[in-house]
Amino acid sequence: MNVKFSPYIVVSIVISATSILSSCNSFLDREEESFIDKTATFDSYNRTKSYLTYAYTLLPEGLNRFSNGALLAAATDDATFAVESSDIRQLGNGSWNALNNPDDQWNRYFSGIAKCCTIMENTDHVNLDISRLDPDKQVEYANNLKDIRMWCAEARFLRAYFYFELLKRYGPIPIITSTLSINGDYGNMPRPTMKDVVDFIVSECDTAAETLELTPWRNVNDAFGRATKGAALALKSRVLLYAASPLYVDFGDIDEAHKPSDVAQWRAAADAAKAVIDLNQYELASSYGNLFKNDFQNKEYIFVRRYAANANFEKSNFPVSFGGTGGTNPSQNLVDSYETLDGTAFDWNNPADAALPFANRDDRLAATILMNVADFKGKRVAAYPGGADASPNPNATKTGYYLRKFLNEDVNIQTGGSSSGHVVPLFRLAEIYLNYAEALNECDPTNPDIEVYLNKVRNRALLPDVETGLSQAQMRGVIQHERRVELAFEEHRYWDVRRWKIASSTLGAPLKGVQITKKPLGGYAYAPTEIEQRVFEPKMYWYPIPQSEVLKLKQWRQNTGW
Repeated sequence: MNVKFSPYIVVSIVISATSILSSCNSFLDREEESFIDKTATFDSYNRTKSYLTYAYTLLPEGLNRFSNGALLAAATDDATFAVESSDIRQLGNGSWNALNNPDDQWNRYFSGIAKCCTIMENTDHVNLDISRLDPDKQVEYANNLKDIRMWCAEARFLRAYFYFELLKRYGPIPIITSTLSINGDYGNMPRPTMKDVVDFIVSECDTAAETLELTPWRNVNDAFGRATKGAALALKSRVLLYAASPLYVDFGDIDEAHKPSDVAQWRAAADAAKAVIDLNQYELASSYGNLFKNDFQNKEYIFVRRYAANANFEKSNFPVSFGGTGGTNPSQNLVDSYETLDGTAFDWNNPADAALPFANRDDRLAATILMNVADFKGKRVAAYPGGADASPNPNATKTGYYLRKFLNEDVNIQTGGSSSGHVVPLFRLAEIYLNYAEALNECDPTNPDIEVYLNKVRNRALLPDVETGLSQAQMRGVIQHERRVELAFEEHRYWDVRRWKIASSTLGAPLKGVQITKKPLGGYAYAPTEIEQRVFEPKMYWYPIPQSEVLKLKQWRQNTGW
């Protein structure tokens, strides 16, 4: 293996037979690279497996990486967060910079890259002599050999995933393909191009997919959440979709006016999405709401992050009268995006819509969001003035809405009991359908598959087929709308509006909630109201590289505007 554009990464790791502990310092700090005894670690089948398992823990934390359990959606026009002191609010109000970024993942993912490089370089050292030399253990020996091949491919996939997580935050970043010499001088390496990094990640996905299988071949419970061929190809689909998008084509230019679409790049993205579909391994779940009820074996899931059983997410996001602390509060901006069941846009100026704003709506609305007087755990959510889930109760919803998606509603907050934990999809089939439709619309706008795959997603939500005869621009708007409502709270909106270069009008727009009024004769009246001013500056299209790293990367400039 070799190193390209590779500043020094420092990882301190201690490994024993039963535990793996790690810490990583600033990317270019000069300290001992590792305290690993690689011979002792990678000589052992079980310790090598544990090392890979630890690398998996560095995948994105969708439920808990911000303080107080905030979701990334609370930094978008889809939501806010009830707890004022949570660091997620900095991303919404613009009070973050190169020295203080609540979502700074630089060290985390470079640590993961280093671990994956170490695994890939050492899996051929695993000692299998106990089974190899025993005539009665030849099946075990063959299985263990296959495990090791799979582990190397899984590490390659994880390394590609970590690179993409860095790329979408910071732009082109150093490409590291081996563990680095402790005596090396990497401070003068030039910055790679966007194409360099995208091509590298795509190549890694292709190589991993050649070895990985479609389904776990070992014990399902042990393998659940592990990389498969479908996961590698799904990552390739997402990477190429992003790479074809205006923000990536125009890297370094943060003006929202952008270059014409590159048809060849969109075609590559379409082909990558279709390759996942053509595996015929996945299918849409029949119920959108049940999809997020921790059905571990749902066939729509391609790759997931699995969380241990606990009630932390529920403690953060249950309505306050149910024992929660308010958590992530969906916005009126998002609620208004859900269509009515006849396929028309919801309109507050339509008296029928305004009178019953939650009736006859897209099926995904009630599955995602708890509205006033919604049934929940055998009671009703009381978000109306004077209600148990409304202000002035501490941490009550700021928008008039609470989150429903991902909640285990059978959890007892008082006992902390949780029977099933949480499963958060990192890739699922509906996203791939939408990736395919978006890419096709940009490279082949008359292709009937655009409507076919959009309608698969819409019809599950009880919506009619998309209107026929739309222009390319109109269809682009439909696709962007579908991504917003279908993938809500799955960490897509924050990145989608950036790659489309529409963040000023979305992330920078005032955040809305709903004003609820009790009617004298019963029932409630609803009206949208502004609750927060949001800040988005063009420089925020890319994160600032941590300032300590810029000082050491001598040929690098800080990202534009920072």
